[in-house]
Amino acid sequence: MALRHAVLAALLDGEYSGYQLAKIFDVSVSNFWHAVPQQLYAELARLEAEGLISGRRVIQKDRPNKRVYTVTPAGLRELERFAATAAKPGIIRENLLVMVQAVDHISAEPVIARLEERAEISAAKIEIFRRTLQRLRGDMDEETYLRHGSPVGPYLTCLRGLRFEQENLEWFQSTARLLRERAAARTEEGG
Repeated sequence: MALRHAVLAALLDGEYSGYQLAKIFDVSVSNFWHAVPQQLYAELARLEAEGLISGRRVIQKDRPNKRVYTVTPAGLRELERFAATAAKPGIIRENLLVMVQAVDHISAEPVIARLEERAEISAAKIEIFRRTLQRLRGDMDEETYLRHGSPVGPYLTCLRGLRFEQENLEWFQSTARLLRERAAARTEEGG
């Protein structure tokens, strides 16, 4: 998947400026695609030049003017083409896993500290996902929303992000606990 497809998918729900798109990426798209605002602005320019999105200038009073974008029929066709391609399996590239891999040969304390930091980050993300899911489904319970609610795509990706972060939180906490117990046992054996 290229950034272009993530941008096109994010623009399906409405007309957004680059700033608004960056906020959308921060809150909902970031669980499956990371991009910094500079990358988003550059991609918006490319997509507009290719006719996959259209942009229009919005004159604002007491603020700088802005440009807002929407997906064109050509952009929808590009998403259709993309959706018909084989989905490549995701891979994990995680520097924390490199630290854990090396923990038998390095001090465990800094690794434990990083695990605990990441557990806090995961816990915060879990709360964001829960609030986002609640906002999307409103008064509906989850089962009803999944069967009849709209939009279901953002809900499903947010649900995946929630489950991913729940698994991360459990792993960070259990790994930190295990490494701390092992370090304590080594201290008791040696002292």
